[in-house]
Amino acid sequence: MLIKGYDVGPLVPGESLLDRPGFWSNYLLAMCSGGGCAERPVPEWFGEDGADVDSLSEVLFDPEHWPVFRVPTDDGPGAVVIYRNLDDDYGTDYLITPPGGGHAEQIASWDGDFSGAGLTWPELTRIADNPSFANEGVQDAATRLLLLLPLLTDPDVQETASARLIAALTATGTPQDTAAIATEHLLAHLARRSHHDPSWTSPLSGRGPGAGR
Repeated sequence: MLIKGYDVGPLVPGESLLDRPGFWSNYLLAMCSGGGCAERPVPEWFGEDGADVDSLSEVLFDPEHWPVFRVPTDDGPGAVVIYRNLDDDYGTDYLITPPGGGHAEQIASWDGDFSGAGLTWPELTRIADNPSFANEGVQDAATRLLLLLPLLTDPDVQETASARLIAALTATGTPQDTAAIATEHLLAHLARRSHHDPSWTSPLSGRGPGAGR
């Protein structure tokens, strides 16, 4: 797999990992702890346990294999999520792919904290709800939404976001009785982050450039 700017890394398709126990805790649990809530997030919120998380983290953060999750669309920009497993520079990079192909552009990264540009809620849901079945990648709308959720940097999240996230979490294996609390923590973290960055602009709005490495 080749992506411009990532020739130093052994990129591999990561979509098969999405159904593995421990994936969503690895991907979203750290965000749950950043919303200013006193309750300690646990993998059980996502229907997983610590052993699942530890086992899959060895795969996700393997320096010899950098998982890539492709989120293609039929109409408008798509996205790519890359686990950047450099020995001294671990992180998750988020790239936007232009309509009709072309080189993907990095707009954000997660290195224990979020940096770069983000997406509005309408932009995020547009990508999630418009899969391209002609291209390889993640096609399920709920999974696409959750993969792109770290990009949400919108101070005005729609009231429908909570119900949509609860539905997406339960569709991907989160128990009904913990989906609401996980959603509450995720949105609290995202809202807190948005309020701390008044200069934020969406890379899809035409109001500001994306962030490059």
